[in-house]
This record gives sequence, C-alpha cells and structure tokens, in this order.
Amino acid sequence: MEGGFVKLEGDEKIVKKIVDALKEVYDPEIPVNIYDLGLIYEVKVERGQSGKPIVKIKMTLTAIGCPVSVALPAYVEEAVREAVPEAEDVSVEVVFDPPWTPERVTPEGRELLKAIYGYDVVEQWKKMMSQQV
Repeated sequence: MEGGFVKLEGDEKIVKKIVDALKEVYDPEIPVNIYDLGLIYEVKVERGQSGKPIVKIKMTLTAIGCPVSVALPAYVEEAVREAVPEAEDVSVEVVFDPPWTPERVTPEGRELLKAIYGYDVVEQWKKMMSQQV
C-alpha cells in the first residue's frame, strides 16, 4: 500500500481508518493536519498472537525542540486507539531521521497552506534553500 512519502503496511481497511484518524490530528501551531503536513513516516499494522491488530506508527516533528513533542504523539495514539478500538496495542515512535522538511507536505497540505498564507509555502522554502547554497 502506498501513501506518498508515508510507508503504509498491513490490513488496508485498518490502515485507511488510521490515516483518516491521523488527518484529524493537528499540530496546535500549524493549521494543517499532521498527515498532510508530512509528519507521519510509517503506519504498520501487524497481527498479534491473539489475532488482534498491533499498530506501529513512526512520526516526526517539525523541529527537535518542538513545544508539543510529548503531547502530539499522545494525541496520535489516542486518535488511533479511538479509530481502531480492537487494536491489541498502539505504539507511536518519534524519529528525526530523516529530518522533516516542507517537501514532505502532501499536495493536499500544500493547498491548505496556500489558502491560509496566500502563497506556496513549500516553493518559497525551496527558493530560500537554493539561495543559501
């Protein structure tokens, strides 16, 4: 199963429920959901010994010193547990490799950011980065 920059693996129906739930979680400082912002790196659904789903999520933050570094993963876990109540376990791992950049923002996220800011934030970032080289 493919999700752009996101590695999606496992039962497609459950993965879809998880992705839908992740699209309801927002970084309080950025008015775009964390999935379309590109903070989710991997969604993996396995079956435990009981046959129930075990959900593993790898995500990142926009910056290592992000003020919601503890709260945001907890919001993710809560949203996934609500979306997949039959899950035996839900774990959320925060990783910083590869580091997040605006290039990870989905096309939907870019459109949301354009509507909010009036310009393409990703293209502006790319232009700024090319001038620093």
